Amino acid sequence: MQDKTLQTIIDTFFTCNRAELMEIFNELLNALQTDGVHHPGGLMSRNYETAQANPEIHTLTGNLRDARDAIFPFYWGTDEWYSKLHLENVKGPANYASLIGSLACLLKNPNLCIDTYSQRSNELEVKAITALANLVFYHTDSPWGIFNMGGTISNLYGGKIGIEKVLPQAMSKGLQGEKLAGLVSEAAHYSNKTLAGWLGIGTNNLHAIATDSSFVMRLDKLEEKLDELYRHEVRVAFVIATFGSTDAFGIDDIAAIRNLIDAKAEQYQVPAPQLHVDAAVGWILCMLNEYDLGLNPFGIEDDVLPVFERIQSHAKALQCADSVTVDFHKMGWGHYPASAFIVNRRDDLRLLLRTLDQMPYFSEAEFRHDPALFTLECSRPAIGPYSVMASLNGIGLRGYQVLLAHSLEMAAQLKKDLTALDYCKVLNANTTGTTVLWWVLPKGRNAQEIYARLEKGELTSEERQRYFHEIKHLFDKRVHDLNPQIDARLSFTTAVGYSPHGINIPAWKAVFFNPKTDREVIGQVIRSIEDL
Repeated sequence: MQDKTLQTIIDTFFTCNRAELMEIFNELLNALQTDGVHHPGGLMSRNYETAQANPEIHTLTGNLRDARDAIFPFYWGTDEWYSKLHLENVKGPANYASLIGSLACLLKNPNLCIDTYSQRSNELEVKAITALANLVFYHTDSPWGIFNMGGTISNLYGGKIGIEKVLPQAMSKGLQGEKLAGLVSEAAHYSNKTLAGWLGIGTNNLHAIATDSSFVMRLDKLEEKLDELYRHEVRVAFVIATFGSTDAFGIDDIAAIRNLIDAKAEQYQVPAPQLHVDAAVGWILCMLNEYDLGLNPFGIEDDVLPVFERIQSHAKALQCADSVTVDFHKMGWGHYPASAFIVNRRDDLRLLLRTLDQMPYFSEAEFRHDPALFTLECSRPAIGPYSVMASLNGIGLRGYQVLLAHSLEMAAQLKKDLTALDYCKVLNANTTGTTVLWWVLPKGRNAQEIYARLEKGELTSEERQRYFHEIKHLFDKRVHDLNPQIDARLSFTTAVGYSPHGINIPAWKAVFFNPKTDREVIGQVIRSIEDL
């Protein structure tokens, strides 16, 4: 080949031009800082049809600035979530220690599937998994796990191990016509339906167990469903408990669920289902396991200290779980993707093993350090372990405790301020997390009284529809009147995860993930409600 383009490509795209890369990176940082002085506004124009009609692949070889120009308008049009006014959902700003870790990962670009492709990055994954396992299981003898693309995949792993436990060799022989089921709480994330469908159990065989008014799975209903399924000779592959539901931050009683499913398995002489815990949101509470409540070194307010005590009780029960989902890209304030699937006992992962003859191009693989032998993915990025270890050792345990304590205090303050308004009702007053759900009704209505009547089943259908319409209408009115310079962006959910008498309850929602959010923001939320 006589074309000189090859050398140009090598010089431009495969040779590190430090000065040019730093210049472009500084331009991106400058744009990021400019974003930071603006307040979050509405959605920018998104021209999907235009994007599809103009996919744009340049014919001639260009340079790094062409690469920058191709993505810059979309980079500029993407919110970085650094504003303290972002309270919409379980997403916050990524910390800059995580950025350092993620950039280091991208520069080397390891693939965690096998030691040959990742070398010491594979070792870093083991360190990161073990660090998280010691937090969530409150020390454990033989944990292991892997990072993957998100909480859905982590939950999928938990479900798959459960299938292999109750139906051995399903990996090779399939479900063989056997009836399988999985159990979750009605407050569980919708991704559990995804895994039930993808694993072949079927979404119709995923059973949602009712919650109580604290958004906790009801043990009496769980027991009823287990009895029903076992009597019909259905194999229960997994029970997925929730540790911090997405809307209400409900936390299931992990220890009690463990005792119940083991007792029922013994009663019916069947293998116990996998007890997987979806702690994608709530795992961060484990940072407070060893916070000294007596000394109270952070000076936590007296009305918030009992929340810390309950958190410690909840968190230490995680050691009863078989496996857990941790999303570090949520309240670890890390970069996507940094989701981890962690097993309490390393040997559980042997249930997912492939043989070397099934993967001949990885002939050097070994179970002790090569996850490709059991992972769903053949290509796994290392951003997770790099983000986790950089963040944990940059911010530190005490730093994370401070961040979490601040979020919990902000949530408690908003709950307190809303409770003082007769026409507002906090729906998750008893949860121990960073989310607040509430109603806003027209002034003159007694929200507490109306909610009590709803729970008792005393509201007529017409009354219920009218009240729910008013709650949504007032939310929409606030959105319309919102001052983007001072008013926090909230969100709305149509089903909070607790449905007395089968009724889905809507609510306003605020999530305190952003460490910059302060009492001034909360005060303005209350004023904006009073002005409605």
